Amino acid sequence: MKKLFLMGRSEAGKTSLTQALRGEDLHYVKTQFTDTSGDTIDSPGEYAESKNVGVGLACFSFEADVVAVVQAADEPFNLFSPGLQAFILRPIIGVITKVDSPNANVPMVTQWMKDAGCERIFTVNNKTREGISELMEYLQEDPKPISREEALHKQALGLRDWDPLPESSQFVH
Repeated sequence: MKKLFLMGRSEAGKTSLTQALRGEDLHYVKTQFTDTSGDTIDSPGEYAESKNVGVGLACFSFEADVVAVVQAADEPFNLFSPGLQAFILRPIIGVITKVDSPNANVPMVTQWMKDAGCERIFTVNNKTREGISELMEYLQEDPKPISREEALHKQALGLRDWDPLPESSQFVH
């Protein structure tokens, strides 16, 4: 199973998402520190909200196989600028929470996530567990290990480790 790193502003639903992924009953817990237990890394929202500690997000991302930008569907603004992949060297997915909110604007948040560079976007409801199974299915796929040589070959082509090789490029072990 892929190790997932969650980042997003306070009250975006990161801890509730962690509880939903683990099959636990939802209960409010203010995340005071980065919790690295299990297959999920849950970070305090303040890391995404402050430039002073925001670099910590990039550092914690190195411990994960995939990074999830978590935003509530009723977010009034976007914290994440276009091109997150410039400083996070992991696949980035988007997770839209609180889709049942009366002020939900899923198309707007989806566009923010696309602009940030999310490769895949999941919409979930942590309370009803809607969308959780799709996210779990994605996370169940083990990351494909590659050799140093293959990584260097992809780098020479301007590709990331997880990008597929173009058909015109052959890699010989």
